[in-house]
Amino acid sequence: MNKITGTRKIARYTLLVAIVLSLIYYFGFAFPFRGMPFNGQRHGNPPLTPAWALECWLWEDDSNTAQRVDTLLKGYADYDIPVRTILLDSPWSLRYNDFAVDTFRYPNPEIWFNKLQNNGYRVVLWMTSMINSKSKDTRIPDSESWFNEAKTNGFVAGKGDQIKWWKGKGGFIDYTNPKAVTWWHSLQQQVFDYGIDGWKLDGTATLFYTLLGPIPLFYKTTNAGILATRNYMDYYYRSEYQHGLTKNPEFITLARAIDRWYHPEGFAPIDAAPVTWVGDQKHTWESTNEITEEDQQNSDISIGGIDGIELALENVMASAKLGYNIIGSDVAGFSGNTIPPRLYIRWSQFSAFCGLFLNGGHGERALWKRSQQELEIIRKFSWLHTELIPYIYTYVVKAHSGGTLLQRPVTGKYHYLFGDNLLVAPIYKDELLNKITLPKGEWRYFFNDKEVIKGPSTFDREFPLDEFPVYIREGSIIPMDIKRDYTQIGDKNSAGYLTLLIYPDGKSDFTVYHPDKSGSTTICVMENHEKIIVTLTGIQKPHILRINIPAKPKSIKFDNTVLLDSMNYNYDKKQSKLIIRTDIYQIGKYTIYR
Repeated sequence: MNKITGTRKIARYTLLVAIVLSLIYYFGFAFPFRGMPFNGQRHGNPPLTPAWALECWLWEDDSNTAQRVDTLLKGYADYDIPVRTILLDSPWSLRYNDFAVDTFRYPNPEIWFNKLQNNGYRVVLWMTSMINSKSKDTRIPDSESWFNEAKTNGFVAGKGDQIKWWKGKGGFIDYTNPKAVTWWHSLQQQVFDYGIDGWKLDGTATLFYTLLGPIPLFYKTTNAGILATRNYMDYYYRSEYQHGLTKNPEFITLARAIDRWYHPEGFAPIDAAPVTWVGDQKHTWESTNEITEEDQQNSDISIGGIDGIELALENVMASAKLGYNIIGSDVAGFSGNTIPPRLYIRWSQFSAFCGLFLNGGHGERALWKRSQQELEIIRKFSWLHTELIPYIYTYVVKAHSGGTLLQRPVTGKYHYLFGDNLLVAPIYKDELLNKITLPKGEWRYFFNDKEVIKGPSTFDREFPLDEFPVYIREGSIIPMDIKRDYTQIGDKNSAGYLTLLIYPDGKSDFTVYHPDKSGSTTICVMENHEKIIVTLTGIQKPHILRINIPAKPKSIKFDNTVLLDSMNYNYDKKQSKLIIRTDIYQIGKYTIYR
């Protein structure tokens, strides 16, 4: 081999290595299809999501006015449907991300926001990372001078270049420039002064790229130098969450987790994602039944499509696998004019067993204007979700410490564990029949728990519209906060008590972390053929035990005192439940003799 040939081979080899290294960097670190090594570096443990954000959310995207919000909230209150958080989506500001409330849509904002908060509601506002020169649907559509001032001051990334996005035209706030961030957050102070509780961070950061002709290069120049798209996304989600916490220690951000097929590494870093949603699905599902007259009036029903509830299920499962903890989707889907009634019911039931219950988007959300069946079933499952907050919040604390996540996919189509003790097998098409796959162990159907089913087991079962495929593991202890009788677990007299569903099976225990941040209580259960011993240690709370037991006990001792039948406890023969209500105690030990 002559010298020239050898030099050429070395040059080709060097070029090949350079190309390979460039591709590894581009596709592994800068391009949206990020590799797992980088993904592992950017995620931390989930934040401590405050308990209020776990309760039911409500929003609408057809009117976007204070009047419509007030009407919805009054109706939900009148019909006793729980709502904690009201989300104001775009357009609520004069132009996008100037953070000045449009007083035509939301008159007297200071008074109005205070009224919402005084009535116990939390308020979350939509925002993005864009500084717009043109804004779609806002009171001020053209704002060239506003944009140019930000550009002149060096607040816009990419040397002030602009893109067209779904809400107009603008550039990206440069999160690497301290002066830009100070200006940006000073604008936000207008609504922080109204006491807002969170941001819905929509996904514009994924558009952070530079075009080379028609080819997107996934970086832009910033104050700190060249910044990749992924890095900008992390700046966006972390900066807004961390700044919000300086204004309100229970501040949250609602961020995207996994969304459709792109960004498999997740939109927001997990450590800056206290609440996440997957969107935006249509009001559709697969319908294999004959189309009824009711469905013919709902033109969005899908025959053979999966871009509705199945897309939400796929994305929620992918988000859970990645490590996001509090995940949800727009109940019944985001887009479309009408919502098929049975789809609304089934999606609500699925959302009752998610960390986030997000009822909103396009379509009629005033349940009292829909069918009576929808109103009653969705109300029931909204309350069931609300009453499960002690259970859900426990997994917020566990996940934050690096422990068990709330949702974990298991074998079975869209099946997942909800905590350690509940298995959910969502209904994803317009059929009563659903295939269930139960893991190893013994299980009971949540809505009729008399029968024990041994797993592993796969079977088909029909589920009426007012029930849903949820199974409870034998040996479980489920803490709940019952306030109503819709779920038939308790009633209004249960309010103020920690209700504990107990399914004795040998030895088991559960530590509940209380949503009021008062601490934790550990419940230990030991069971044999002679007796059941239940012991409570830790923070003392008034409580109601609902113990699954096939026959009325012979006697019960509590802290060495014999309890009296019908005075201190009662046995519900129909439900096979021993019910004990306790207000004050010293030791916290129950001995139940069979």
